[in-house]
Amino acid sequence: MSQTVTPQQVLDVLRPVQDPELRRSLVELNMIRQVQIQAGRVSFNLVLTTPACPLRQLIEDDCRQAVLSLPGIKQVEIVTTAETPQQKSLPQRQGVPGVRNIVAIASGKGGVGKSTVAVNVAVALAQTGARVGLLDADIYGPNDPLMLGVSQQRLVVADSPQGEVLTPAENHGVKLVSMAFLVTPAQPIIWRGPMLNGVIRQFLYQVQWGELDYLLVDLPPGTGDAQLTLAQAVPMAGAVIVTTPQTVSVADARRGLEMFRQLGVPILGVVENMSYFIPPDAPERRYAIFGEGGGTQLAQSLGVPLLGQIPLELPVRTGGDAGMPVVVAQPELASAVALRELAGRVAARVSVLALTTD
Repeated sequence: MSQTVTPQQVLDVLRPVQDPELRRSLVELNMIRQVQIQAGRVSFNLVLTTPACPLRQLIEDDCRQAVLSLPGIKQVEIVTTAETPQQKSLPQRQGVPGVRNIVAIASGKGGVGKSTVAVNVAVALAQTGARVGLLDADIYGPNDPLMLGVSQQRLVVADSPQGEVLTPAENHGVKLVSMAFLVTPAQPIIWRGPMLNGVIRQFLYQVQWGELDYLLVDLPPGTGDAQLTLAQAVPMAGAVIVTTPQTVSVADARRGLEMFRQLGVPILGVVENMSYFIPPDAPERRYAIFGEGGGTQLAQSLGVPLLGQIPLELPVRTGGDAGMPVVVAQPELASAVALRELAGRVAARVSVLALTTD
């Protein structure tokens, strides 16, 4: 009879169920909480490590199947929530108050769609319920405000116990700071390295970010001052390297990835953007206009995950120009689906590294 089932029995049958990413028992990870039993019905909270968990449905199904094996249990109610783990602290690195994980979105060269990936991944994470910020660290060519639809906004200066701080712009659930808010659209930024270093640190520490699960940093292409400043200033959850399949792009991406390794930054994985073109009048067709397999070969040769292959579709470009990321404007498109899956994989990798890395 169901009356004889106890919360401990529920935990016992759930103990073999593992988080597929962490490969550890949900019970041992304290992800099963508040077990209640009443009249053949079991309810409990399932606390995942990220709101963007890509395997949420699989975990819920495994839990439900396990509990239904108990005698007399006819119904299982699962309330799924998330608690994003905090990245590990590092000596001589100062974390950003309230920010749990800082993720660099980087590329070896320009023109690979890095900012498009950064903006869409940020919005996709926010769509899952995660608290997300985006720091546009491409000081010389800041485009994120346009892509996020906030190019007409201006940052507000507020008083705080630590002095004056900037209040970020916000749209589509994402908080944003960018140099574009502080200059006129046609004004060039002609700065040497120390000035760039200073503004990136200001964007990190003198902004009211609030509580964030993820702060994505959209870095300029290459291996210069911005990358070095970020890696030396804050403990980072990891770096995502964006490339196209093209040989030239892959060669530069390899150098960018190795730079982060030398600086001691974990590599979350590689993203192959513009993997193939899907024409709007023939969505069943695929054209490999930038070549094939470059991102896969790069990831395999360096022993890192291939996080995603993003197709090129016209709405990706039009949405960016209009301030409506494709994951918002046309979420059913192949590119939008791929970007949402990418966001989930990035979040999963961050959680795995935070919970397993010594």
